[in-house]
Amino acid sequence: MTDLALGLPPDVSRETIRKLTAYCDLLRAEAAHQNLISITTLDQVWERHILDSAQLAPLEENAGGSWVDIGSGAGLPGIVIALLVEGPVTLIEPRRLRAQFLKRAAGELGLANRVDVLCDRAERVTGRFDMITARAVAPLPKLLEMSTHLSTRKTRWLLPKGRHAESELAEVRRNWHCEAQVVASRTNPQSGILVLSGVRAKGKR
Repeated sequence: MTDLALGLPPDVSRETIRKLTAYCDLLRAEAAHQNLISITTLDQVWERHILDSAQLAPLEENAGGSWVDIGSGAGLPGIVIALLVEGPVTLIEPRRLRAQFLKRAAGELGLANRVDVLCDRAERVTGRFDMITARAVAPLPKLLEMSTHLSTRKTRWLLPKGRHAESELAEVRRNWHCEAQVVASRTNPQSGILVLSGVRAKGKR
């Protein structure tokens, strides 16, 4: 347990670590039925996926806020975040088999009372959220177009990006207003996490 806790946010309980390892087992088992994660990372789920997702949780400003994970796929980062934060988490996943896996995983991990799985496209979902995450869903301008209606001026966006985080941010500023910073990734020194707030299209008040 001690080795697994390395890289997680401080004060993560042994029970939470147990559930995170159980989630790893679920991902590996489901790999026999559908391509949730790259087969080349099945032996490195903890390092490549769990820790990479977990580093978003400490960036939450106010505990207990609502989260939405767009294009949740295998539940990365949404399921991991749900195991680490207190507030409700909504997972948006348009592919039926993946949405079914997410519902099953949430139930087996004891998250059914706080995790809502929506099998739909982000464009058709309603509601406003305090935190928005998305991992490898779409280029940043497209992601904002399809999901800004889920945000308020106070919403914080936490978006893991690769080595091109700065260039994506520069591109999006052409058509969008936002306050932004790039937080260095703890799991990949060549990657960054885009942290956005006050997102709105230029020309809109």
